[in-house]
Amino acid sequence: MNYIETGIADLWLCEAEIYEDDRGYFFEVFNKKDFAENTGLTVDFVQQNQSKSAYGTLRGLHLQKGDSSQAKLMHVIQGEVLDVVVDLRKDSATFGHYYKVLLSAENNRQLFVPRHFAHGFLVLQPDTTFTYSCDTYYDKNAEVTLNYKDPQIAIDWPAVNGDYILSAKDEQGLDFKTVVETLYGE
Repeated sequence: MNYIETGIADLWLCEAEIYEDDRGYFFEVFNKKDFAENTGLTVDFVQQNQSKSAYGTLRGLHLQKGDSSQAKLMHVIQGEVLDVVVDLRKDSATFGHYYKVLLSAENNRQLFVPRHFAHGFLVLQPDTTFTYSCDTYYDKNAEVTLNYKDPQIAIDWPAVNGDYILSAKDEQGLDFKTVVETLYGE
């Protein structure tokens, strides 16, 4: 595995070594020991999720607050997404900054996202399947949604044919200031 620094502490882009032959391919998706040796981070995944989405679907920006905050390892197994995360660690030098990267079944890149980041993605190909491992269990009562079009964060989302497909929850995401107040009581 090749681990690429993103410019945001503890946020890693991971590129697997892919072994291909006439039968297909093989690659190691995650190796706890290798990950720790190369990133200095220890993670224990307890839950794995998968979603399938139509072209133009925008999911997020989601996070869980407090002890329910989740570190995640993202991976696309079919199709392509623009994956976006926002650093919400109050003491981070990159607090309020975002990072975006194309993840696809073709490039097999993965994104490791530490706790206290909002996460979302825009689906760029039909029938995209997205999977991610989490280091804590989902807690509906701890869920917070940051508005994907918050002007303070100003994410540069690409256009798609037509409007984004959003859930009601994502359409009603909170502005950056309210999310920070929700997380830190300020």
